[in-house]
Amino acid sequence: MRILISGICGFVGSTLARALHASGQEVAGFDNFIRPGSQTNREPLTRLGIRVITADLRFAPQIDALPAADFVIDAAANPSVLAGIDGKTSSRELVDHNLTGTINLLEYCKVHQAGFILLSTSRVYSIAPLAALPVAVRNDAFFPVPLPGDRPGQTPAGQQAGTGCAPFPAGLTAAGLDEGFATAAPISLYGATKLASEAMALEYGETFGFPVFIDRCGVLAGAGQFGRADQGIFAYWLNCWRRQRPLKYLGFGGLGHQVRDCLHPRDLLPVLEKQFAAPKLAAADRIANFSGGAASALSLKQLSDWCAGRFGPHAVVQDGTPRPFDIPWIVLDHAKATRVWGWRPATPTAAILEEIAVHAEQHPDWLELSSPA
Repeated sequence: MRILISGICGFVGSTLARALHASGQEVAGFDNFIRPGSQTNREPLTRLGIRVITADLRFAPQIDALPAADFVIDAAANPSVLAGIDGKTSSRELVDHNLTGTINLLEYCKVHQAGFILLSTSRVYSIAPLAALPVAVRNDAFFPVPLPGDRPGQTPAGQQAGTGCAPFPAGLTAAGLDEGFATAAPISLYGATKLASEAMALEYGETFGFPVFIDRCGVLAGAGQFGRADQGIFAYWLNCWRRQRPLKYLGFGGLGHQVRDCLHPRDLLPVLEKQFAAPKLAAADRIANFSGGAASALSLKQLSDWCAGRFGPHAVVQDGTPRPFDIPWIVLDHAKATRVWGWRPATPTAAILEEIAVHAEQHPDWLELSSPA
């Protein structure tokens, strides 16, 4: 199987390239190398025999010139929820990277009849109901609470006792958000580009007869992730903590109770290989969440406690200033991925954090290299 990976020298792309190569796949990929740190992955991948091409997915002629493949994994994106509004990138740049680039890849797939796997995001889910979600605090972490009147254990999942009303928004249970959760705006400009890419991918696949799968991922993390808070909070937090760099709990009272799940991208390998060989599925089964789920979820305060135990104490500034698109709790439910693909996350959160910590110790200049001021 010939696999082409966009953004192959990013953290996710390079991790998947190594894993796929080790499993015996023929792997190539391309990158435009505009992200600081991405050049560090080029030589190690090349030494493995993986072909790395310099190309920019925003420019159709460069994509058209790529070698033929049987499947494309789209791992290239501007992954920041603040992209387009943070003053670092424009809204047009964001759309060019995340949507126009996807369309260029879909045109490539049309020509070569290559399958297409889009690595999408939890940020396609609606912000408003998540921001308004009632939460409580347990063990220094937010968790969602049902509406008043619900009596857990006495009613069907998702229903309030005696009323037939859902205690949570549709698509949300204590296990997290499933694929039925709302995707209506607002979802951020970033989320909108990914949701639009999902729709275009499914339409191209139906129209031109090639397989398409949408893998909506939770927060991806592991050693070698670039050190930016908006693109890799776990790696950023650990590297800053070890270096005694300033850290802040932003919003939500400045206490660090906001929660995210955590997944190592190499845990996607088993499902990717099944998708390469899968027969054509119904449209509803081509979209699934892939995440560490509730078992992997951590608050920033809990992450700080882990860092303190691993590296020693470090003060974190409490700053309750809210930011656009901040959500107190977002955890993806991967039950559908388990049902459709037999998939479960394999790497515990503690192992992911330790991997990042060892990398931080071995690369003391990682923040300067991957996130220069």
